[in-house]
Amino acid sequence: MVSQFVSPDKVRLLGHLKFDFPEGTHAIGRLDNHSEGLLLLTTNKKVTRLLFQGQVPHKRIYLVLVKGLVEAPALHLLRTGITLPGKGHDDYTTLPCDVEIVAPPPNLPPLDPSHTWKVPETWLQITLTEGKFHQVRKMVTTVGHRCKRLIRVAIEDIELGGLAPGAVRELEETDFFRLLHIDNWQ
Repeated sequence: MVSQFVSPDKVRLLGHLKFDFPEGTHAIGRLDNHSEGLLLLTTNKKVTRLLFQGQVPHKRIYLVLVKGLVEAPALHLLRTGITLPGKGHDDYTTLPCDVEIVAPPPNLPPLDPSHTWKVPETWLQITLTEGKFHQVRKMVTTVGHRCKRLIRVAIEDIELGGLAPGAVRELEETDFFRLLHIDNWQ
């Protein structure tokens, strides 16, 4: 599914979900079409600016399945900052972030069998306070590991939890802003 309501391409969109979204609903931050997990939707146009363009950084947590066994030197590079190629000659060094090797998440729907490899793999939990284009995928690739699966599990204190793919959970506006740690939202 593409994390938008309108597209010129014949793809599955948010509007195809069995939910009556209010007029003006839009996604806050996107997931690319090879990623899954938590997507925040709102009708409040200030949220994107306050959450992702404001002066206070807000954390995003991802579970990442990579090809191969991740060792200490790669973890160190991921944690301290990776230089990624930018457009033209504008390379970009990621901010330091938290990276841990974690156990496979329980009750996770399986990947398409065509995406399996017969090699060791590692689950990482990566906590960022920035979100450049395909940043997590580029980071793990730069340290020698191909991203097999990318799941956003939290933005600040809003967690995916056991929410099924395609399911929608509504939050009261005050809870939404409290869990996102956004104070001046009115």
